[in-house]
Amino acid sequence: MVSINVKRILGEGDFTVIDANGHILGRLSSNIAKRLLKGERIVVVNVEKSIITGEKFMVFSKYREEIERGSQEKGPYFPRHPEKIFKRTVRGMLPWKSRRGRDAFKRLKVFIGVPEELGDRNREVIDNALFEKVSKADRYITLGEVSDYLGYKVVS
Repeated sequence: MVSINVKRILGEGDFTVIDANGHILGRLSSNIAKRLLKGERIVVVNVEKSIITGEKFMVFSKYREEIERGSQEKGPYFPRHPEKIFKRTVRGMLPWKSRRGRDAFKRLKVFIGVPEELGDRNREVIDNALFEKVSKADRYITLGEVSDYLGYKVVS
């Protein structure tokens, strides 16, 4: 795992650490977007283990369509990395074209796995976004599997 200087990335001050393992992507993203707009600083870990509900084929085709939209020269460009897909999902729920939305987006940091510096911190779980408590769906896929399908290869 790559060592990350969390203090350099986050700066000084207090922040909340949320573990995305077992959470539904959209519900977690909307909850985080609301909290970011209130001024909270949030760090999300284990994003590759967040869940997207739906049939595997349908989820893959939706994300493949996003990747293939536009042209390679001019864009629009859609991310393949799990942490960037997660950030893009949260960004879609913020008023991105206003200063307030951009400032809120800057308060979000996302990591694949758990960095060593955040290993001993308490990680929050959002109950209204947990897959086991909210969803009755039996078909789902993880964000890591979607990223792998889109061409993201984990570099160890």
